[in-house]
Amino acid sequence: MMQNVQFILNGNHISVDVPSQMMLIDLLRDKLHLTGTKESCREGECGACTVMLDGKTVNSCLVAVCSLNGHEVTTIEGLRGDPTAEKMMKALAAFGAAQCGYCTPGMVMTGVSILRQKKCRTPQEVRRAIEGNLCRCTGYQKIVDAIMWCMEK
Repeated sequence: MMQNVQFILNGNHISVDVPSQMMLIDLLRDKLHLTGTKESCREGECGACTVMLDGKTVNSCLVAVCSLNGHEVTTIEGLRGDPTAEKMMKALAAFGAAQCGYCTPGMVMTGVSILRQKKCRTPQEVRRAIEGNLCRCTGYQKIVDAIMWCMEK
């Protein structure tokens, strides 16, 4: 059964007909060709598919598109030109926190959320805040250092 869903995506009003069980990750990647959001576990465990829903980070593999009516979704593509995102991406690169790059879009989304909400003050709090984003390459310290640096600047 198809359902019409209307929401804001990266600042643009969207009206799309989707199957009632379609997940946001599938809409983004397969129908809208926004492939910056990565797909990995499809179980909400890895954070590769992190996007912002009404300003809060969520795993897009767990969000049903039919629940998006009237909401706002921001993907990594929607952060293009955003000063906080630009600072976060530069810091990740400068600290060597982006190795293979697969987790990077989700990590940037989470990092930007941390910076905007000013909810972390210590490295331990940052570590807790990024728990939902798996990174197999860095060991997390460089990511924590990059986020801490952004908070200080």
